[in-house]
Amino acid sequence: MEWLLDPAAWVGLLTLIVLEIVLGIDNLVFIAILVDKLPPRERDHARVVGLGLALLMRLVLLTVMSWLIHLTTPWLTVGGFQFSGRDLILIVGGFFLLFKGTFELHDRIEGRTLHATGSRLHASFWVIVTQIVILDAVFSVDSVITAVGMVDHLPIMMAAVIIAMGVMLLASKPITTFVNAHQTVVILCLGFLLTIGFSLMAEGFQFAVPKGYLYAAIIFSILIETLNQWARRNQQRAEQRRPMRERTAEAVLLMLGRRPLAGPEPETDVNVSEPVEAFGVEERNMVSGVLTLSDRNVHSVMTPRTEVSWINLETPADELRAQLIREPHSFFPVCRGTLDEVVGIGRAKELLLDLIEHGQIRETRLREPIIVHETIQILQLMETLKRAHGLLVLVADEFGSIVGVVTPIDIFEAIAGEFPDEDEAPDIIVQGDGRWRVDGAADLHHLEQILHTDGLVDDDEEYSTLAGYLLERFGRLPEVGDHCELTQDWGGFRFTVAAMEGRRIAAVQIDRL
Repeated sequence: MEWLLDPAAWVGLLTLIVLEIVLGIDNLVFIAILVDKLPPRERDHARVVGLGLALLMRLVLLTVMSWLIHLTTPWLTVGGFQFSGRDLILIVGGFFLLFKGTFELHDRIEGRTLHATGSRLHASFWVIVTQIVILDAVFSVDSVITAVGMVDHLPIMMAAVIIAMGVMLLASKPITTFVNAHQTVVILCLGFLLTIGFSLMAEGFQFAVPKGYLYAAIIFSILIETLNQWARRNQQRAEQRRPMRERTAEAVLLMLGRRPLAGPEPETDVNVSEPVEAFGVEERNMVSGVLTLSDRNVHSVMTPRTEVSWINLETPADELRAQLIREPHSFFPVCRGTLDEVVGIGRAKELLLDLIEHGQIRETRLREPIIVHETIQILQLMETLKRAHGLLVLVADEFGSIVGVVTPIDIFEAIAGEFPDEDEAPDIIVQGDGRWRVDGAADLHHLEQILHTDGLVDDDEEYSTLAGYLLERFGRLPEVGDHCELTQDWGGFRFTVAAMEGRRIAAVQIDRL
């Protein structure tokens, strides 16, 4: 036991521990890939049992180190090559690593570990443990020979191996968790194993591969992957700053088949079997309408002031009766002189009955008007409409002027598309493949769904109609025939002013480029 007092022995012990840990890193990486094939409850047990058996095997090899030293003596000669026992072990081990690494790489890339039913196949416990022991046997040859060459005392060798295996045992779980949580790391590690397997086989055939080259390549790859993981983490942090509702809505829309800035599918004559879409166009548009509803402003769903039908108490009774009979609405704002002077909300049949029986509209039968500000959120507006019991809601600006009205049908149209009244024409008329005639007051959200594109709606701008979008693009009041283009990767659209009504863009011709 005199070696306990020898400082050189302790230095050799520390050095050997470090070398054993370094030589065992590749072993841990492959163990992490192997145990992932087991059920979660068996992975820790397999890792402990496998490394425990590997430790016993290394200790046994150390006890027969005199035999290991003679493994360098040629055993076999084939075609001018002399193979020692160590060479044969390296060739077999290298072939095992190449075979296993290639199989695992193919398995990961092809995705054969997953079944169509969604359940995963798990390997047998002892099959994985056996593979861990075999793998460690391959790597233990170099580590044991290194120990024999560095240290003269068997207890120091055993102590170094035991400590190194203890460190490996403690580090195996976090390494396994990290490796299996990052598939790119798994692929990279499998590439390392293929490289190591090739170098072992080359060394078995007496072609020395400098370890420095291998370590340089591995370290460079690790640095690149570290930067990749760093960039991915920063991207995830930036993504998490977005509201959860927005991220969820975008994910659901992508699942439904909506692709931002996507153009028409190219035509092809090749008969390719394509998966059937789970959702139709109308269903996708409805789900999109629901998910984007809270992002919209009141102006995008309301009927603007210029199109509001209202009852003027100063109008003669005969004209009011004709108006009530002519227009299909159930409720009307009843005002005195102008739309801003709202007296109440009247039901059409009650107003008509008053005009027939009394020759005038009785203000006592009118309902109290419900007025909201134009900055109200859509979800709050929906709650207001629920409390209105079917009545229309008036929208006012900061000066108290009425800018429009909202009804439950307006909210429904924002979700399910346009439902024109008897006296209304559709805002969007399909004229053929790639051609549309659109009313200037058409909602941009609905237009994006019809055109299957993005880029029209801008949440930072105040406009919500096609006319507002074009006025922003032109920067002036356009004339008939003026046009602008929305350019995208696959082409885009040309918007041509087709009709003007005073200072309002009445109709727009849209052509796909």
